[in-house]
Amino acid sequence: MKAVRIAQWGAPPRIEERPDPVPAPGRSLVRMQAATVGHIDRTVWRGGFLRPPPLPYTPGVEGAGIVIHSERFAPGQRVWLRGSGLGTQFDGTWCEIADAPDAALGELPEGLDMALGSAFFSPCTSAWVALHEVARVREGERVMVTGASGAVGSLAVQLALEIGAKVCAVVADASVDHGLPSGVDIVEWRPGVEAPSQEAEVLIDTVGGDVLATLLGRVLPGGRAVLIGYTAGETLSLSLPAFMQRDVSLLPLNMFRREAQGRAAVPRLLERLADGRLRLAVQRFAFDEAARALAWIAQRGHRGRAVLVAD
Repeated sequence: MKAVRIAQWGAPPRIEERPDPVPAPGRSLVRMQAATVGHIDRTVWRGGFLRPPPLPYTPGVEGAGIVIHSERFAPGQRVWLRGSGLGTQFDGTWCEIADAPDAALGELPEGLDMALGSAFFSPCTSAWVALHEVARVREGERVMVTGASGAVGSLAVQLALEIGAKVCAVVADASVDHGLPSGVDIVEWRPGVEAPSQEAEVLIDTVGGDVLATLLGRVLPGGRAVLIGYTAGETLSLSLPAFMQRDVSLLPLNMFRREAQGRAAVPRLLERLADGRLRLAVQRFAFDEAARALAWIAQRGHRGRAVLVAD
Protein backbone atom coordinates (compact mmCIF):
# COMPACT_ATOMS: atom_id res chain seq x y z
CA MET A 1 0.00 0.00 0.00
CA LYS A 2 0.99 3.66 -0.34
CA ALA A 3 1.44 5.80 2.75
CA VAL A 4 2.66 9.29 3.62
CA ARG A 5 5.85 8.93 5.67
CA ILE A 6 7.86 11.32 7.82
CA ALA A 7 11.55 10.38 8.12
CA GLN A 8 12.69 13.28 10.36
CA TRP A 9 10.84 15.91 12.39
CA GLY A 10 9.81 18.74 10.11
CA ALA A 11 11.03 16.93 6.98
CA PRO A 12 8.86 17.03 3.83
CA PRO A 13 6.26 14.23 3.74
CA ARG A 14 6.95 11.52 1.15
CA ILE A 15 4.78 8.84 -0.43
CA GLU A 16 6.26 5.38 0.15
CA GLU A 17 5.23 1.81 -0.50
CA ARG A 18 4.53 -0.09 2.73
CA PRO A 19 3.45 -3.68 3.44
CA ASP A 20 -0.31 -4.08 3.79
CA PRO A 21 -1.29 -4.40 7.47
CA VAL A 22 -2.65 -7.76 8.61
CA PRO A 23 -5.67 -8.41 10.85
CA ALA A 24 -5.00 -8.50 14.59
CA PRO A 25 -7.24 -8.86 17.68
CA GLY A 26 -8.78 -5.60 18.82
CA ARG A 27 -7.78 -3.75 15.66
CA SER A 28 -9.58 -2.83 12.44
CA LEU A 29 -8.35 -2.40 8.89
CA VAL A 30 -9.93 0.50 7.01
CA ARG A 31 -9.49 1.53 3.37
CA MET A 32 -9.05 5.27 3.72
CA GLN A 33 -11.14 7.62 1.61
CA ALA A 34 -10.18 10.85 3.41
CA ALA A 35 -7.72 11.92 6.11
CA THR A 36 -7.70 15.25 7.92
CA VAL A 37 -4.62 17.47 8.20
CA GLY A 38 -4.99 19.31 11.50
CA HIS A 39 -2.94 21.40 13.89
CA ILE A 40 -2.19 18.39 16.09
CA ASP A 41 -0.76 16.62 13.01
CA ARG A 42 1.41 19.66 12.38
CA THR A 43 2.58 19.71 16.00
CA VAL A 44 3.60 16.04 15.87
CA TRP A 45 5.23 16.50 12.45
CA ARG A 46 7.38 19.36 13.76
CA GLY A 47 8.54 17.27 16.74
CA GLY A 48 6.60 19.30 19.31
CA PHE A 49 4.37 16.53 20.69
CA LEU A 50 5.07 15.46 24.26
CA ARG A 51 5.26 11.74 23.45
CA PRO A 52 5.76 11.46 19.69
CA PRO A 53 5.59 8.23 17.68
CA PRO A 54 8.88 6.57 16.70
CA LEU A 55 10.39 7.69 13.39
CA PRO A 56 9.68 7.07 10.59
CA TYR A 57 5.92 7.32 10.97
CA THR A 58 2.67 7.96 9.08
CA PRO A 59 0.74 11.02 10.36
CA GLY A 60 -3.00 11.37 10.69
CA VAL A 61 -5.15 11.66 13.81
CA GLU A 62 -8.50 11.68 11.97
CA GLY A 63 -9.94 10.07 8.86
CA ALA A 64 -12.85 8.30 7.19
CA GLY A 65 -13.06 5.16 5.10
CA ILE A 66 -14.58 1.73 4.51
CA VAL A 67 -13.99 -1.25 6.78
CA ILE A 68 -11.99 -4.12 5.34
CA HIS A 69 -11.73 -6.20 8.53
CA SER A 70 -12.97 -5.54 12.06
CA GLU A 71 -14.29 -7.32 15.13
CA ARG A 72 -16.66 -4.37 15.66
CA PHE A 73 -17.99 -3.51 12.20
CA ALA A 74 -18.93 -5.54 9.14
CA PRO A 75 -16.81 -5.25 5.99
CA GLY A 76 -18.09 -2.41 3.82
CA GLN A 77 -19.26 -0.28 6.75
CA ARG A 78 -18.51 3.43 6.37
CA VAL A 79 -16.62 4.71 9.43
CA TRP A 80 -14.85 7.74 10.87
CA LEU A 81 -11.58 7.33 12.76
CA ARG A 82 -10.21 9.43 15.60
CA GLY A 83 -7.93 9.11 18.64
CA SER A 84 -6.72 6.02 20.54
CA GLY A 85 -3.13 6.86 19.58
CA LEU A 86 -3.67 7.21 15.81
CA GLY A 87 -0.95 9.47 14.41
CA THR A 88 0.43 10.27 17.87
CA GLN A 89 1.60 6.98 19.38
CA PHE A 90 1.72 4.93 16.17
CA ASP A 91 1.01 5.24 12.43
CA GLY A 92 -2.09 7.23 11.52
CA THR A 93 -4.57 7.75 8.71
CA TRP A 94 -2.50 9.27 5.85
CA CYS A 95 -2.35 5.97 3.98
CA GLU A 96 -4.35 3.65 1.75
CA ILE A 97 -5.13 1.14 4.54
CA ALA A 98 -5.21 2.25 8.19
CA ASP A 99 -4.56 -0.20 11.02
CA ALA A 100 -6.54 1.28 13.92
CA PRO A 101 -7.77 0.20 17.36
CA ASP A 102 -11.43 -0.84 17.26
CA ALA A 103 -12.20 1.91 19.79
CA ALA A 104 -11.07 4.59 17.32
CA LEU A 105 -13.88 3.81 14.86
CA GLY A 106 -17.40 5.19 14.71
CA GLU A 107 -20.24 4.61 12.25
CA LEU A 108 -20.58 7.17 9.46
CA PRO A 109 -24.10 7.75 8.07
CA GLU A 110 -24.83 6.91 4.46
CA GLY A 111 -24.83 9.96 2.23
CA LEU A 112 -22.43 12.02 4.36
CA ASP A 113 -19.41 13.16 2.37
CA MET A 114 -16.26 11.26 3.36
CA ALA A 115 -14.24 14.47 3.62
CA LEU A 116 -16.77 15.82 6.12
CA GLY A 117 -16.75 12.49 7.93
CA SER A 118 -13.00 12.81 8.28
CA ALA A 119 -12.96 16.46 9.35
CA PHE A 120 -15.99 16.85 11.63
CA PHE A 121 -14.87 15.38 14.96
CA SER A 122 -12.40 17.88 16.34
CA PRO A 123 -14.17 21.17 15.49
CA CYS A 124 -17.73 19.93 15.98
CA THR A 125 -17.17 18.24 19.33
CA SER A 126 -14.98 21.11 20.58
CA ALA A 127 -17.71 23.65 19.78
CA TRP A 128 -20.44 21.44 21.25
CA VAL A 129 -18.61 20.70 24.50
CA ALA A 130 -17.50 24.33 24.91
CA LEU A 131 -21.10 25.55 24.66
CA HIS A 132 -23.06 22.75 26.33
CA GLU A 133 -20.68 21.28 28.91
CA VAL A 134 -18.19 24.03 29.81
CA ALA A 135 -19.97 27.37 29.34
CA ARG A 136 -23.46 25.83 29.75
CA VAL A 137 -24.97 28.47 27.48
CA ARG A 138 -28.66 29.17 28.03
CA GLU A 139 -31.34 30.44 25.68
CA GLY A 140 -31.35 34.23 25.44
CA GLU A 141 -27.76 34.72 26.63
CA ARG A 142 -25.36 36.83 24.60
CA VAL A 143 -22.42 34.84 23.23
CA MET A 144 -19.33 36.40 21.65
CA VAL A 145 -17.22 34.12 19.41
CA THR A 146 -13.69 34.99 18.26
CA GLY A 147 -12.16 33.44 15.16
CA ALA A 148 -15.73 33.09 13.95
CA SER A 149 -14.67 32.38 10.35
CA GLY A 150 -12.54 29.38 11.38
CA ALA A 151 -13.73 25.79 11.66
CA VAL A 152 -14.38 25.73 15.42
CA GLY A 153 -15.55 29.34 15.56
CA SER A 154 -18.08 28.98 12.75
CA LEU A 155 -19.52 25.85 14.35
CA ALA A 156 -19.70 27.55 17.75
CA VAL A 157 -21.69 30.36 16.09
CA GLN A 158 -24.12 27.89 14.49
CA LEU A 159 -24.59 25.80 17.63
CA ALA A 160 -25.06 28.88 19.84
CA LEU A 161 -27.83 30.08 17.51
CA GLU A 162 -29.43 26.65 17.79
CA ILE A 163 -29.50 26.98 21.59
CA GLY A 164 -31.30 30.31 21.18
CA ALA A 165 -28.42 32.60 22.13
CA LYS A 166 -27.80 36.06 20.69
CA VAL A 167 -24.50 35.70 18.86
CA CYS A 168 -21.77 38.23 18.16
CA ALA A 169 -19.15 36.93 15.69
CA VAL A 170 -15.76 38.66 15.87
CA VAL A 171 -13.81 38.68 12.57
CA ALA A 172 -10.74 40.55 11.32
CA ASP A 173 -12.43 41.78 8.12
CA ALA A 174 -16.21 42.17 7.98
CA SER A 175 -16.13 42.90 4.22
CA VAL A 176 -15.27 39.26 3.47
CA ASP A 177 -18.03 36.69 3.06
CA HIS A 178 -17.29 34.36 5.98
CA GLY A 179 -20.26 32.13 5.27
CA LEU A 180 -21.81 32.90 8.67
CA PRO A 181 -25.56 32.33 9.08
CA SER A 182 -28.14 35.09 9.20
CA GLY A 183 -29.11 36.40 12.60
CA VAL A 184 -25.48 36.90 13.68
CA ASP A 185 -24.06 40.28 14.68
CA ILE A 186 -20.75 40.40 12.77
CA VAL A 187 -18.16 42.67 14.40
CA GLU A 188 -14.88 43.66 12.73
CA TRP A 189 -12.07 43.92 15.26
CA ARG A 190 -8.41 43.05 15.64
CA PRO A 191 -5.88 43.55 18.48
CA GLY A 192 -4.26 46.96 18.78
CA VAL A 193 -7.45 48.98 18.43
CA GLU A 194 -10.15 49.81 20.94
CA ALA A 195 -12.21 46.80 22.03
CA PRO A 196 -15.65 46.46 20.46
CA SER A 197 -18.54 47.98 22.38
CA GLN A 198 -20.57 44.76 22.49
CA GLU A 199 -20.74 42.84 25.77
CA ALA A 200 -21.72 39.24 26.41
CA GLU A 201 -22.43 36.77 29.18
CA VAL A 202 -20.25 34.20 27.41
CA LEU A 203 -17.03 34.50 25.40
CA ILE A 204 -15.99 31.55 23.23
CA ASP A 205 -12.37 32.34 22.33
CA THR A 206 -10.66 30.22 19.69
CA VAL A 207 -7.45 32.26 19.30
CA GLY A 208 -6.08 33.30 22.73
CA GLY A 209 -3.23 35.79 23.23
CA ASP A 210 -4.02 39.52 23.15
CA VAL A 211 -7.48 38.81 21.75
CA LEU A 212 -8.48 36.95 24.90
CA ALA A 213 -6.78 39.50 27.17
CA THR A 214 -8.75 42.35 25.62
CA LEU A 215 -12.12 40.71 25.15
CA LEU A 216 -12.27 39.36 28.70
CA GLY A 217 -13.09 42.97 29.52
CA ARG A 218 -16.25 42.70 27.40
CA VAL A 219 -17.61 39.74 29.39
CA LEU A 220 -20.24 40.87 31.87
CA PRO A 221 -19.52 40.39 35.59
CA GLY A 222 -20.30 36.82 36.59
CA GLY A 223 -19.96 35.63 32.99
CA ARG A 224 -17.88 32.83 31.51
CA ALA A 225 -15.02 32.75 29.01
CA VAL A 226 -14.02 29.46 27.38
CA LEU A 227 -10.55 29.21 25.84
CA ILE A 228 -10.43 26.74 22.93
CA GLY A 229 -7.21 27.69 21.08
CA TYR A 230 -4.18 29.97 21.11
CA THR A 231 -3.16 30.65 17.51
CA ALA A 232 -2.95 34.40 18.31
CA GLY A 233 -0.60 33.87 21.25
CA GLU A 234 0.33 31.29 23.87
CA THR A 235 0.59 33.66 26.86
CA LEU A 236 -1.97 35.78 28.69
CA SER A 237 -1.25 39.01 30.59
CA LEU A 238 -4.00 40.24 32.91
CA SER A 239 -4.60 42.98 35.44
CA LEU A 240 -5.50 40.74 38.36
CA PRO A 241 -7.38 43.45 40.32
CA ALA A 242 -9.56 44.20 37.28
CA PHE A 243 -10.05 40.49 36.59
CA MET A 244 -11.11 39.79 40.18
CA GLN A 245 -13.50 42.74 40.24
CA ARG A 246 -15.22 41.56 37.06
CA ASP A 247 -15.55 38.04 38.54
CA VAL A 248 -15.43 36.29 35.17
CA SER A 249 -14.80 32.53 35.06
CA LEU A 250 -11.94 31.67 32.66
CA LEU A 251 -12.43 28.06 31.60
CA PRO A 252 -9.98 26.08 29.42
CA LEU A 253 -11.36 23.45 27.07
CA ASN A 254 -9.34 20.23 27.39
CA MET A 255 -10.77 17.82 24.83
CA PHE A 256 -8.41 15.02 25.81
CA ARG A 257 -10.10 15.00 29.23
CA ARG A 258 -13.56 15.62 27.75
CA GLU A 259 -13.35 13.26 24.76
CA ALA A 260 -16.08 11.01 26.20
CA GLN A 261 -18.47 13.99 26.23
CA GLY A 262 -17.49 14.77 22.65
CA ARG A 263 -18.06 11.21 21.49
CA ALA A 264 -21.45 11.13 23.18
CA ALA A 265 -22.50 14.13 21.06
CA VAL A 266 -21.30 12.61 17.76
CA PRO A 267 -24.64 11.07 16.61
CA ARG A 268 -26.42 14.43 17.05
CA LEU A 269 -23.63 16.29 15.28
CA LEU A 270 -23.48 13.87 12.33
CA GLU A 271 -27.26 14.11 11.95
CA ARG A 272 -27.01 17.91 11.74
CA LEU A 273 -24.18 17.74 9.20
CA ALA A 274 -26.04 15.20 7.07
CA ASP A 275 -29.23 17.26 6.85
CA GLY A 276 -27.45 20.60 6.42
CA ARG A 277 -28.29 22.20 9.77
CA LEU A 278 -24.54 22.38 10.43
CA ARG A 279 -22.01 23.46 7.81
CA LEU A 280 -18.26 22.92 7.85
CA ALA A 281 -15.97 24.18 5.09
CA VAL A 282 -13.47 21.63 3.74
CA GLN A 283 -10.43 22.22 1.53
CA ARG A 284 -9.47 19.08 -0.38
CA PHE A 285 -5.91 17.98 -1.25
CA ALA A 286 -4.56 14.84 -2.90
CA PHE A 287 -2.55 12.49 -0.67
CA ASP A 288 0.66 13.51 -2.44
CA GLU A 289 -0.11 17.15 -1.52
CA ALA A 290 0.35 16.60 2.22
CA ALA A 291 3.15 19.18 2.40
CA ARG A 292 0.91 21.81 0.78
CA ALA A 293 -1.91 20.97 3.20
CA LEU A 294 0.42 21.37 6.20
CA ALA A 295 1.45 24.79 4.90
CA TRP A 296 -2.16 25.82 4.18
CA ILE A 297 -3.39 25.23 7.74
CA ALA A 298 -0.53 27.40 9.05
CA GLN A 299 -1.74 30.44 7.05
CA ARG A 300 -3.67 33.09 8.95
CA GLY A 301 -7.20 33.53 7.65
CA HIS A 302 -7.63 30.11 6.06
CA ARG A 303 -11.20 28.88 6.24
CA GLY A 304 -12.30 25.37 7.11
CA ARG A 305 -10.32 22.16 7.43
CA ALA A 306 -7.73 20.54 5.19
CA VAL A 307 -8.47 16.97 4.09
CA LEU A 308 -6.42 14.54 2.00
CA VAL A 309 -8.75 12.63 -0.33
CA ALA A 310 -8.13 9.35 -2.12
CA ASP A 311 -8.16 9.22 -5.92
